[in-house]
Amino acid sequence: MSSDHYKTLGIEKNSSQETIKKAYRKLSLKYHPDKNNGDDTHFKEINGSYEILSDPEKRRIYDMQSREWRAY
Repeated sequence: MSSDHYKTLGIEKNSSQETIKKAYRKLSLKYHPDKNNGDDTHFKEINGSYEILSDPEKRRIYDMQSREWRAY
């Protein structure tokens, strides 16, 4: 799984919830395993990233942990 959820969805760290949702929908359609020879592994990464970034509390915790990790 990608270590940067923002990169997985192809968005900036200051993206709005609407932007996150649009990026998720676009990528989930593109990589869905049942469509166009989709990629199951990439699809799971996309879902995991969306699960964290779409929830304001989970996103806040993720952002805090990311900053702390970069400090080391």
